[in-house]
Amino acid sequence: MLKKENRLKAKSAFRATYNNKNTVSDEILILYAGKLKLDKNCPTRVGFVVSKKIHKRATKRNRIKRLMRENIRLIFKQEESNIINNYQSLIFSAKEEILNKNIKEIEKSILILLNKIANKYI
Repeated sequence: MLKKENRLKAKSAFRATYNNKNTVSDEILILYAGKLKLDKNCPTRVGFVVSKKIHKRATKRNRIKRLMRENIRLIFKQEESNIINNYQSLIFSAKEEILNKNIKEIEKSILILLNKIANKYI
């Protein structure tokens, strides 16, 4: 489970991240990045969005969010967290193609998007 300090939950925080307009995407995910951190001590907050357009059933949508959340938790533990720690907030939004993917393919997509956003804005 993702630590409480790393969860993005407030509606205003989601809106602020979307309004920042730092976006990259691939075939299964879209990544919205918030502002760059000024204070490196505050934690990066991560949110996950899977709309009803992806799948009608909440169980499928929740499973996708759990897979993404687990991958982010593992990335925070590894060295790739340096890329994540540059931003105040991140939102991962799923596309319909994610339904056919497994955890390894989702992990690969997340890492690709994190590298893209790091190369684009830093």
